[in-house]
Parts: sequence; C-alpha cells; structure tokens
Amino acid sequence: MKAGMQVGQTATFNCEVTSEMFAQFEGAIVHPVYSTVSMVYHMELTSRKLILPYLEEHEEGMGSAVSLKHIAPATDRNRIQVTATISKLEKNLVFTEVQTFNETRIIGKGTVVQIILPKDEITRKIENCRT
Repeated sequence: MKAGMQVGQTATFNCEVTSEMFAQFEGAIVHPVYSTVSMVYHMELTSRKLILPYLEEHEEGMGSAVSLKHIAPATDRNRIQVTATISKLEKNLVFTEVQTFNETRIIGKGTVVQIILPKDEITRKIENCRT
C-alpha cells in the first residue's frame, strides 16, 4: 500500500434514488423506497474510493465486513449523499465510518472494513472456493 492514507480522510458519493434502487425481491417491488441493499452497495463504493489512490499495482481491496443501521426511508428522486471517513488503519485493514443522508436527514449509518491484499492472493482465495 502506498504511503499517505490517514485516519480522518473522507470520500463522498452522490446519487438520486431511482426505481432500480427500490426495495425488491425476485423482481417485485416491496416498497418504493431506497433499499438497504442499495445503501450497502453505496457505502462500500464510497469506502472503496478512499483506498483506490493508495493501492499498489499488485494490490486490490476486498470488502471484509459491513454493519449498518437503516434509520429512515428515502423516496423516488430523493438526492442521496454517502460520506465515508477512515476511522482506523490496522496493518492491511481499513475501517470506515459511513453515513447516508437524503435532503433532510440522516437515513443510515454504519461501518465498512476493507482488506488490502496482493492480487495473486485474492486469485488463490477465489480458486480455493471452487474446489
């Protein structure tokens, strides 16, 4: 990992809620609101933005853990902002605190942990899953 990553660094992601982000199962919309699945995805995406500038050519990040509380709904066309802040660096683990907002309030908060590994080690782990 390249030098320079520090606790307190932040990244953001902005989007607008669309019907593809609605809570749904097996193609059927359950609620026409921003789904927890979409929130997890956006939290991981935003946290990933923090590690990308520091990855060496032979490295990649992998999600290791996600914990979140979905506090309030966001409806169609609500603007969403996700902010991730590095809260802890421990060897090759990067911990982020993440918050998700709509235009008026916080709608989710949680943590994302990523592990930085050599690409060849990741390839071996994936191959081991196939046997």
